[in-house]
Amino acid sequence: MTHFIDRRLNPKGRSTGNRRRFIGRIKAHVREAVDASVRKRGITDMEAGTDVAVPRDSLSEPSFHHATKGGTREGVLPGNREYRAGDEIPRPPPGGGGAGRKGAPDGEGEDDFVFALSRDEFLDIFFEDLELPDLVKRSLAGSAVRRPRRAGLSVTGAPANLNVGRTMRRAMGRRIALRRPSDAHLDDLRDRLFALEAVFEPDAAQRAEMARLQAELEAATAHRKRVPYLDPLDLRYSHFEPQPEPRAQAVMFCLMDVSASMGAREKDLAKRFFVLLHLFLTRRYETVDLVFIRHTHLASEVDEQTFFYSRESGGTMVSTALAEMNRVQSERYPASEWNIYAAQASDGDNYQGDSRDCQIWLESELLKICQHFAYVEIIGEAEARILRDAARGTELWMAYREVAERWPNFAMRRVAGSADIYPVFRDLFARRREVAHG
Repeated sequence: MTHFIDRRLNPKGRSTGNRRRFIGRIKAHVREAVDASVRKRGITDMEAGTDVAVPRDSLSEPSFHHATKGGTREGVLPGNREYRAGDEIPRPPPGGGGAGRKGAPDGEGEDDFVFALSRDEFLDIFFEDLELPDLVKRSLAGSAVRRPRRAGLSVTGAPANLNVGRTMRRAMGRRIALRRPSDAHLDDLRDRLFALEAVFEPDAAQRAEMARLQAELEAATAHRKRVPYLDPLDLRYSHFEPQPEPRAQAVMFCLMDVSASMGAREKDLAKRFFVLLHLFLTRRYETVDLVFIRHTHLASEVDEQTFFYSRESGGTMVSTALAEMNRVQSERYPASEWNIYAAQASDGDNYQGDSRDCQIWLESELLKICQHFAYVEIIGEAEARILRDAARGTELWMAYREVAERWPNFAMRRVAGSADIYPVFRDLFARRREVAHG
């Protein structure tokens, strides 16, 4: 067995990088722990970190060893007093923790390796591969980000910004203008002078030519020294100036049904969905506005605290929320400058005939300006076993289903329990893969 020992020091500040590489190795176990944690925790604990248990088998390191000669090799390790070559070793008893490890008296093996994910690590994995679709409209309005842009050349600058191409072009022009002797010219003079010096008994003409070549070579060499190959006057640096960068502006409208038909269970599931949405947007984007709209038979824009914690109740008229969204968008978020998104949660119960009005609001106004509209319908666990066919459902679900068939930017899903929230959320906001066309 040959062992390779890595004795490289771990420089100060490298622990974060090492931790990221470690998490990358056990990504599957981390993902399972994050998914399981979301189903169990409450709304207020949604963004906290979590513990991850990793089986010890997943932590084994690769090793180098000598190949056996002639294929399989049999043998008995030193210190063995029980077995001989050819004997079959019995399987370790259950709970032994694997070969070579003795199980605990109570039948439990070695504990899994457990480590804690920080809040930032948890959220990064939690929202991995999620994005707002079709985020394309960009504007300079309110842009706080300034990035360097090329702004010509400068005679001064940092060495890293040296423009080699322009510098060498100027140096070449200067050398040509000052008639700096080239390497080829000097080599030619030396070769001719060497040929004359090789003559055993040069005549007077050859000696005169040698003197002329020697003087010309000395003059050319002196002139070459006076005209350097690269002069500080030749240096040119790329110049950069900070300029405002257009950035994507987006607004997310959160529409939640808080009518009497939404019981405590339904409201809790709706809040869980919107908490995930709020965390996702604030974590991944800097320039996303959130507009909270609650509705019963009336709809109104509210602040975040009221949206999540107010106990208002009443009748149900879903179209009022869509009308309120259209009003706020028209007044504050012009479609030419803003990427507009919406997410709606309801139990599907609606005033008779109002579902048709919802359909009209969506198709005539909202879906024409929305990048993406997501509808989540909260159903009972008993209904989930019955409504497996997406063609069946409430009047609102049926009306929205017709909308989804005609508008690709409209998506709808059903949620029956807390375990469905995260998968549905990922399904609605998963990163779309671009398809290359030949």
